[in-house]
This record gives sequence, structure tokens and C-alpha cells, in this order.
Amino acid sequence: MEQREQILEKAEQLFMKVGIKSVSMDDLARHLGVSKKTLYQYFENKSDLVHKVLEAHIEREQAHCLTARDNSENAIAEMLEVTKFVLAHLRDLSPTTVYDLQKYYQPIYAMMENHHKRETVAQIEDNIVRGQKEGLYRKDVHPGIVARMYSNSSFLIVDEDIFPLREYDRETLLMQFVLHHIRGMATEKGLEFLEKNVRRERAN
Repeated sequence: MEQREQILEKAEQLFMKVGIKSVSMDDLARHLGVSKKTLYQYFENKSDLVHKVLEAHIEREQAHCLTARDNSENAIAEMLEVTKFVLAHLRDLSPTTVYDLQKYYQPIYAMMENHHKRETVAQIEDNIVRGQKEGLYRKDVHPGIVARMYSNSSFLIVDEDIFPLREYDRETLLMQFVLHHIRGMATEKGLEFLEKNVRRERAN
């Protein structure tokens, strides 16, 4: 792995664990075992680093979604596989990280949010069309409308005004959100497949 990619990966891990505001470029250099000069060879400043970290994260997320689409046996299996990937990242996400992004890096957060919404709409719309062809989702579901509803609602999971973490954990929130989404449009065949997979996951 090239040094730039190593820095991005380690920086993301640190930001996810302790937040962004409290981590200086000096802290990051010490954590990575490199000089601060090395960091500035690749990134103009901390904001640029945060921006690039989020871009790299989005690219990995998109690549995983494509892999899930290509390798899953059907549309519901695809949704569950993507959810597993997101859950793995939510477990490592500090509430401070989201707060710091929203308060101190608002333009970067807005960029990420808008990009995420566009990509999510396209992916969910494709998933619904696939599921309808497979007989897992009802034909009366409008793919474009439901995809936009899903995308815009997904950000509620990290909104602490609605779901404070002292009362709700994000893993439970995400699973409830995804299951609600699938059950709301699944056919009898789709529900049977979903419930079988949910029971299997709970047994593991």
C-alpha cells in the first residue's frame, strides 16, 4: 500500500475512534510514525485530509455495494450484505466524529451527505427493480419514490436529536430501518426469504 493510502486509512481509524476536532496534524503524525512534513506532502491542511478521508471511505463503500450486487443471490440478500458492511463501520464510529463533521466541517459534511444521497438513491432504485423482477418486491412499489424516501430517511439514524445514543444504539437503529424498508415492499416470497435469513443471523 502506498504511503498516501496508509495515511488515509490510519487517519480514518483515528477520526472514527476519537473524533476529528481533538486530533491535530501533530497528533496524527505521531500516531502514524511519520513527520508532519510528510503529511503536508500529500495534503494541504487538515481540512483537505478530512475531505480526502471521506472521499476514500465513500469509494470503498461504493465498491462494496457493487460487489454485493454482483455476488448476492437476490435483491434482499444484497440489501442484507450491504447492511452488514455498514454495521461493521458503525461499531467503530464515535458520536464525536459525526458531531465534529457537522459543526466544524459543515461544507465537507454537506458534500458527503449529498453524494451519499445520490449514490444511495441509484443503488436502492436498482435494488427495487431487481427485487420486483425476482418476485421479492411488490410491483406496486415505485422504485424512484421509495429510493428517495429511503435515502433521505437514512440520515435520521445519526441524528441524536431524534435518536440519542444514550437511549438507542446505531446497530439496532440501522437493522430496524432496513428491515422496515424491506418488509414494507416485500411479497410473500420476499418475506419468507427475509425471515429465514433473520432467524439464521440471530442463531449465529
